[in-house]
Amino acid sequence: MSPSSKSARISHEGRIVLLAFLAGLPGSAVALYMLWSGGYKAQYELTFTTLIVCVWLGFAFAVRERVVFPLQTLSNLLGALREGDFSVRGRSPCPDDALGEVMREVNTLGSTLREQRLGAMEATTLLRTVMSEIDVAIFAFDEHHRLRLVNRAAERLMAALPEGLLGQTAEALNLETCLDGPEQTTLQASFPGGAGRFGVRRTRVRERGLPLELVVISDLTQALSEQELQAWQRLVRVLGHELNNSLTPIKSIAGSLESIIARESLPDDWRDDMRRGLHVITARSESLSRFIGAYARLAKLPRPQLQPLAVAEAVQRAASLETRLTILIEPGPTITVPGDPDQLEQALINVLRNAADASLTTNGRVWAGWRRDGTMLEIWVKDEGPGLSGTANLFVPFFTTKPGGSGIGLVLSRQIAESHGGALTLENRPEAPGCIARLRLPA
Repeated sequence: MSPSSKSARISHEGRIVLLAFLAGLPGSAVALYMLWSGGYKAQYELTFTTLIVCVWLGFAFAVRERVVFPLQTLSNLLGALREGDFSVRGRSPCPDDALGEVMREVNTLGSTLREQRLGAMEATTLLRTVMSEIDVAIFAFDEHHRLRLVNRAAERLMAALPEGLLGQTAEALNLETCLDGPEQTTLQASFPGGAGRFGVRRTRVRERGLPLELVVISDLTQALSEQELQAWQRLVRVLGHELNNSLTPIKSIAGSLESIIARESLPDDWRDDMRRGLHVITARSESLSRFIGAYARLAKLPRPQLQPLAVAEAVQRAASLETRLTILIEPGPTITVPGDPDQLEQALINVLRNAADASLTTNGRVWAGWRRDGTMLEIWVKDEGPGLSGTANLFVPFFTTKPGGSGIGLVLSRQIAESHGGALTLENRPEAPGCIARLRLPA
């Protein structure tokens, strides 16, 4: 459409006036024809002609006002809503007509927008309060790695005011490692406000349509120190218990043998006593050596070497190594996950062996299967054993309820699962006797 044609278009108000004018045209034309052809005096003809034309045009413009004024009112109301003024309300003299319905809907829209704005303001205020009071440093960088948002904990960590931080690049703040490194990591770092071990998490958010890199830095020094202290205390208790269990009988038997040798006249069966005593000392020494070797094995678990692993093949291989009973495999979806085949199969072997041990005591069966649960893979193992009497010590190193058990199978399996970013749980089956073990891994 050309500019001349656009300018020639009649406005909405003009069309209303034109339609009202055309609506009164037939009646007015007939009245004027009858007036001018009736032989009346010229004075009457002019007077009534003026009256008819004025009434005709007056009603036409009145119709225009009745249509245009409500539209202008609605325009003002919508403009106020667009500007964020939700207190303005419209009224209609007849609330039950079409105009009243429109006014009522606009007023309802204003109330809804007002409630939403209040909710958004409250949520924003809550978020700002939480960010300000939380004892975790929060940084937000734009796509050019310039700092756009910082909270109070981050100011303390950088030992600077917001005016000196906002707009700075990550390189200038020595935070480029947090932006370029893994999304979740632990690092040893030194900041102007403190040094130690820090946990770093990075995620991408959007604010007003613009992408931001949100970096959260938490000080782990105290928490890790407390955990290390607790780990050392548990280690000392376990080692002390096992060493005492072995060294006490060794000391006692060695003292008895020494007293036998110290006699002037040896008894006839002194060789048998020496042999039995040395046998016990040898057995306890070998047991202590196995214990220390098991602890070293648990502590020296290497990092997993990730590669594509077919879940179905891994479960079937682990199940085939259990020869005491047949593991019933329930097929699952065809899925491949990143993992260390040797470590994950060892974890599956340990779990299946525990299930078989439990089921053999009750002549029960063992099932294994897998399924996908969102972004996680779950490999499950069910048994028909006696179940668990308690779960507090399940993953305590060297705790076992089986005769001759080492007490490191479940601990090692859970350590393997956690090194892959997953978890291992063991609980009683709610629907039947026995236990169910769940090995969950990122899929």
